[in-house]
Amino acid sequence: MTATELAPEVDIATRHSGEPSAGERAKQAAAALKELRRPVIWRIRFAMVLAAVGALASLVPFVALAELGTLLTAGGPLDRGAVITVAWLVVAGLGARGLLIGVALTVTHFADVDLQAILRRRIVRRLSGVPLGWFSENSSGTVRKAAQNDIADLHHLVAHHSVEMTAAVVLPLGGLGYLVWLDWRLALLAVVTLPFYGAAYAWMMRGYQEKMALMNAAMGRISSAVVEFVTGISVVKAFGRARRAHETYHRAAGEFGRFYADWVRPMLRLEAISSMFVSAPVVGLVSLLGVLWFTDAGWVTPVEAMTGVLVAMVLPTTVMALGFGGEERRTAATAALRLHELLGTPSLPVPANPRTPEGNRVEFDDVRFSYDGDTDVLKGVSLELRPGTVTALVGPSGSGKSTLATLLPRFFDVAGGAVRIGGVDVRDIEPGELYRWVGFVLQDVALVHGSIADNIRLGRPEATDDDVRAAATAAQIHHRILDLPEGYGTVGAQLSGGEAQRVAIARALLADTPVLVLDEATAHADPESEAAVQDALSELARGRTLLVIAHRLSTITAADRIVVLDGGTVTEQGTHTELLTRDGAYARLWAAQASEGK
Repeated sequence: MTATELAPEVDIATRHSGEPSAGERAKQAAAALKELRRPVIWRIRFAMVLAAVGALASLVPFVALAELGTLLTAGGPLDRGAVITVAWLVVAGLGARGLLIGVALTVTHFADVDLQAILRRRIVRRLSGVPLGWFSENSSGTVRKAAQNDIADLHHLVAHHSVEMTAAVVLPLGGLGYLVWLDWRLALLAVVTLPFYGAAYAWMMRGYQEKMALMNAAMGRISSAVVEFVTGISVVKAFGRARRAHETYHRAAGEFGRFYADWVRPMLRLEAISSMFVSAPVVGLVSLLGVLWFTDAGWVTPVEAMTGVLVAMVLPTTVMALGFGGEERRTAATAALRLHELLGTPSLPVPANPRTPEGNRVEFDDVRFSYDGDTDVLKGVSLELRPGTVTALVGPSGSGKSTLATLLPRFFDVAGGAVRIGGVDVRDIEPGELYRWVGFVLQDVALVHGSIADNIRLGRPEATDDDVRAAATAAQIHHRILDLPEGYGTVGAQLSGGEAQRVAIARALLADTPVLVLDEATAHADPESEAAVQDALSELARGRTLLVIAHRLSTITAADRIVVLDGGTVTEQGTHTELLTRDGAYARLWAAQASEGK
């Protein structure tokens, strides 16, 4: 069953509101956990059988000790052979328990390793098929948390929980069954303190889900305050507002501390009382008092009384294990739900009959787009980008420039109209083929962990060293690379914004895509390197269809066509000279930037 097929069972929407209640969320988490464990569930069940047999084997020493007591208290000469047999039974029981539990844990640990590999491969497969725009809307921390933290949270559940919980359940049940066989009163005496523990624990866990939601929200406020402070530390200190920034964090931390203390303080007192009911001293004392009464009344023999006390002393450890296991299962279920939601991310639709573009002419045909499905960001935009030309998109912030440009490499799909390359709708082009036709140099350059050569070769892994150097030379970055400690082999090089842009341009040159999108390509370039970036862009433009997003109008005055967007529509278009002559929106933007530069 896939994550999509599980959707009806783990539907996040509710009948009456968009947010599920705590109970519904718990059900969704349990269903998600069940689905994620399915590939290894039979191995887990096999391990549970081994654990159950191992738990029953651990009762053999108790039975053997009872038999030994009977032998020692019997009249007449001691049967040494029987005593030796009983001793071997104790050893066999302990050995069988250790062997079976060990094998069970080995099985579940191997199952956990396989499941982690399966889940990580599923994440990679899913994310390799989602629209590229998804990565703009979701931080890398989301993916890292799922691939590392959330999968790690499943480790204890898969590798330990099932085996340990099976043993924790079977051992007391088997022990109680044995006590019932001896005398039902001994079994009743062994569990006489459990109702008090259960009542106290139930009282302590009232409103747990709601309290956890409040605690997570409080932790979120602390995290936001930390991120806000660290991100803006330079500005805060420059304006002498460090004290106020600290106060924001102190306030969030103080609120969390007060909330947590008010919640935990009474729980700790109640937990101390409830734990006392299943502590070994209390259980042992109650059992001793009870068996003295039972022995005096003639209901059980002294040997049976001793056995009842020993078995009763086992129960506290199993009850505590069950309590800890429940908390671990809740943590794993929450992690499983986050993984399920990530694996349920909609994939980019792949055409059943893919087509190949014929040429690199680009058309935006009555394009409409909305991020939320209600408010249109683009409203009927129509443009034609002819091969070998440079088209620049300009306009105020929020006008739709970047959105329009990201539709070309299909970061998102249009809500209406079409985007075509070489006469073919981009939705009819297989994604791998599309990225061989469309390249992009984004405003925020992403350099992967690896050498400079690896970064340049990213779009064409088979490129030779000479090809890489030629691309770097054309991008005006070759000499800077040679100055690095290991040259093209340098890993983790410290590059300025403009230098990183030129590495990205070299990557695009080497990939040699017919269509290229440049998003604020000089945004992070310092004045000294901006000229080099412009020279690199000029080299990049030769023979290609370029769509450039520009904020600094001085960088696109030589463009073949400048398109002005405002409010998601095209307000005017033409060359730099033509648009200045019209004295419209572009002329006003130009004048505003010119006055800022004075």
